[in-house]
Amino acid sequence: MVFTPSRELAFRGVLENTFQKRDLVHLSTGSAVPLLRNHVWMVVRGMVKLSCITDQGEDLVLGLAGANEPFGEPLTNLDLYEAITLCDTDLLCLPMEEVESTPHLAMALVRAMASRMRQSEALISLLGLRRVEDRVRGFLELLAEEYGQPCDQGLRLNLRLTHQDIAAALSTTRVTVTRVLGLLRDEGWLQFDGQRQIVVSHLQRG
Repeated sequence: MVFTPSRELAFRGVLENTFQKRDLVHLSTGSAVPLLRNHVWMVVRGMVKLSCITDQGEDLVLGLAGANEPFGEPLTNLDLYEAITLCDTDLLCLPMEEVESTPHLAMALVRAMASRMRQSEALISLLGLRRVEDRVRGFLELLAEEYGQPCDQGLRLNLRLTHQDIAAALSTTRVTVTRVLGLLRDEGWLQFDGQRQIVVSHLQRG
């Protein structure tokens, strides 16, 4: 999700002012987030992978939810929808009736969902690229620009995103993703840090 600084601060202010006394739910890396009926989850810190199981039993990555981004049962029509944390994550659980009765929170949620929709459109557009290498480049650029953390080498993706996760998002195979990542590393487009996190080398955030 792309937030301007003013919007991000305003959105955080809404959460802090409205729910400052509410306990956060902390989940470690790789945890499944329970999708409660008529409740929306809000990511406060961390990252969540949103996916579903196809009729063929394959995992399909639908998108990611980072800080200030919502997900949950009321926001999907997919029965086999699941949410898995990609790093240590703090979450806020909001009943929909409370969201609907709090106008400024409801408006903030609408804006957040609009940005999530733009992310989904960007992911769909990547699937139209014929070359898998272009899909992988576009996917990693999208993640780095939205969620990457600045470092000396570029923008680091501080999350546990497996080759299979990338393959599931881009309609290809894990073996192909591994091969393409190796090519991109060899040409200096990306690198792996000491924790094996991906760093997109040619991007810098000011």
